[in-house]
Amino acid sequence: MAEAADSQGMTPSPARRWLRRTAALLVGAPLFAGLLSATATPAAHAAEDAVSGQSVQVSLDSVAPKAPVKSDTLTISGTVTNKGKQTVTGAHVGLRMGSKLSGRSAIDEAAGRTGRSQSVDGAEIADGPTVKFAKLEAGVSQDFTLSVPVSKLGLGEDGVYPLGVSLSGQTSSQQYDQVLGIQRTFLPWQPDAVEGKKSQLTYLWPLISSSHLTAQTGSDAQQTPVFADDSLARDIGPGGRLEQMVSLGKQLPVTWVIDPDLLATVDAMTRNYKIKVGDNLVNGTGQDVAKAWLSSLEAAVQGEKVVALPFADPDLASLAHHGRDVPGSLGHLQSATEVAQKTIDTILHVTPSVDYSWPVEGAVDPSIVDVATSAGAHNVIARSDSLRDSALAYAPTATRPIGGGANAIVADARLSTAFQGDMSMADTSTLAVQQFLAQTLAITLEDTDKQRSIVVAPQRMPSVSQAQTMAAALHALDPQRWTQPLDLSAAATAKPDPLATTRVPGAGAYPDALRRQELPLDAFQDMKNTQGTLDRFKVILTAPDRVVTPFGNAINREMSTSWRGDSGSAQNYRAGVQLYLDGLADQVHLIQKSTATMSGRSATIAVTVQNKLVQGVDHLVLRLQPKSPTRLQLGEDGDAIGEQPVKVDGDRSQSVKFTAIANANGPVPVIARLYTEDGTPYGEPMEFTVQVSEITPTVMLVIAGGVLLLVLAGIRMYTHRKRSMAREGSDGDDGPGQPNGSADADPGHPSDPTPDTGPESGAAPGPGEKVDH
Repeated sequence: MAEAADSQGMTPSPARRWLRRTAALLVGAPLFAGLLSATATPAAHAAEDAVSGQSVQVSLDSVAPKAPVKSDTLTISGTVTNKGKQTVTGAHVGLRMGSKLSGRSAIDEAAGRTGRSQSVDGAEIADGPTVKFAKLEAGVSQDFTLSVPVSKLGLGEDGVYPLGVSLSGQTSSQQYDQVLGIQRTFLPWQPDAVEGKKSQLTYLWPLISSSHLTAQTGSDAQQTPVFADDSLARDIGPGGRLEQMVSLGKQLPVTWVIDPDLLATVDAMTRNYKIKVGDNLVNGTGQDVAKAWLSSLEAAVQGEKVVALPFADPDLASLAHHGRDVPGSLGHLQSATEVAQKTIDTILHVTPSVDYSWPVEGAVDPSIVDVATSAGAHNVIARSDSLRDSALAYAPTATRPIGGGANAIVADARLSTAFQGDMSMADTSTLAVQQFLAQTLAITLEDTDKQRSIVVAPQRMPSVSQAQTMAAALHALDPQRWTQPLDLSAAATAKPDPLATTRVPGAGAYPDALRRQELPLDAFQDMKNTQGTLDRFKVILTAPDRVVTPFGNAINREMSTSWRGDSGSAQNYRAGVQLYLDGLADQVHLIQKSTATMSGRSATIAVTVQNKLVQGVDHLVLRLQPKSPTRLQLGEDGDAIGEQPVKVDGDRSQSVKFTAIANANGPVPVIARLYTEDGTPYGEPMEFTVQVSEITPTVMLVIAGGVLLLVLAGIRMYTHRKRSMAREGSDGDDGPGQPNGSADADPGHPSDPTPDTGPESGAAPGPGEKVDH
């Protein structure tokens, strides 16, 4: 109608014109918006999403200071690398600041994000620092450094802020400015001490290593130890893992958590020791570094809190899930705990606490708690991803009662796992430190009205780079603006949060990944067998400590947590310990004999016991038992079984004699075997044959006749000799000057005494021997 009126020359009223214009705008607005959207899509979407492919990798090698204050200048250094196939032109690196994150979950989410979000990452800082690159070719890296006064960052209230470093530029296929790469980190902002109560932070500093000593020792008085390899010398030497743990730890407010086996092993290295190379033993060369490391550690722990783990750091979860089914397994944990305090006290001259147990990765269930506390430890170091407090909006104090007089010391899972990755690259190390600091500040800001104790239990054996990264993070907390250090003993006695969970999760909650790494039931059965062999062996020794101590320690090492993930090496170690112990026990044995001839009704049968050990053996009994006791009896009373006590000096043999009475001719099988005094068999039995050949009356007459002929011949010779001497005497009177006897007569020489081959002889008799009469 309007168009018809216009065509007819009619002039519309002002009101009608306004309505028409308004309608046109309303109809055209969506179309215009669509056109704008269509033309803006490439640039806008590139700005939001191009970074998800990360065609340019941005690495942050350093952030300094890590937790700045208002007067600081923030300096960030790193590297950009073109990972794409196209050259980037007109590129520049700039800083981006996002809005304050709302808590720990927001930090986790920001750390896990890969794409870019304008609302989270924020815009590039206006008039902020930039580094420009006219051209960045494919595969090329360029370093950068950005510095900006903290006052220009626009930071508001205290909290954690996302900090991004991005590279923007163009490519031949996308010739417009776009973000091609970004790396995010976190900036903890707490310029002044927190208004309220700071978090009390307990950081465990573990000195733990894998097993290096074998059960073998030298036969000398010092019992020279034998090592499987010399890798420990590298670990405690300059720049080594354990050397770094000590040199870094002595500058930090930490609680030392020490495996006494490591100290005992290094202490053994301070003297002569051997390295097993194939079937040979060579001299170890780590005496100097061992002395230096122990001296440095002793100085570092003086006046500090020291916690002793049970000897060799036994795997508590494996014991709980498999070892309890094998009798005697828990006894090893008890002995490992008993020796722990004495070892550290003797070597480091400090008295450690033995009131703590530390299951692998802090994962617990009721059986693990039972085992962990069975040796007297009242505090179990767990982790918050095992004892979860999902209902609380804050991290509660670490300690909490879990029943039976035991406490769980619940380490914070995020902080405890913060440095488990590869920290050898500066980029990963820098990001880990900043995230750790951000999490600690977020914990404090959750509730500043409560004094909370937070415990960090890191990985058991940090690498060099991990240890250095942990130390960097702890040093960044030195100003104590939102945390203050606390040792583990004080953390364990802190007042528990009444709202924190005290329920230990059931067995089904134990992680499958950890369960697959446990020592199997067969491992504990092997330990039981080795302990049984040791128990039978030690009772016969005159110096049992020379065997009991090294093998007891070896059995403790068979339970070590360090075997997780290396079941083959664990099995080889157990087999090696058993094989070596069997070899020592076999050094005390009966010397094999096949037959013994008994020519007569009564004679003495000798059996030889050989001891190839360097120490003497005692408390043994040798038992002889004929298989036909009616044909052959032992002893004057005609017993069916003969027994004699055995005591043999080191590296000697002892012949043990039994009186035998034969009742019939022919072969009689006899079994000889050693027993301990309580009647336990020792070693393998030996069977030999006594061949009885009794003398008959006819043979006696023949022998008597032979003896009579010999006597008569002797009388005849004597008479002949006397007559000859008488004739010579009478002939001597006929001619002077003649000698009375021949000048060549030999007066004779006494024969050499028979060599002493008595009971203490080391010579072994032949396979067949005659019995002594």
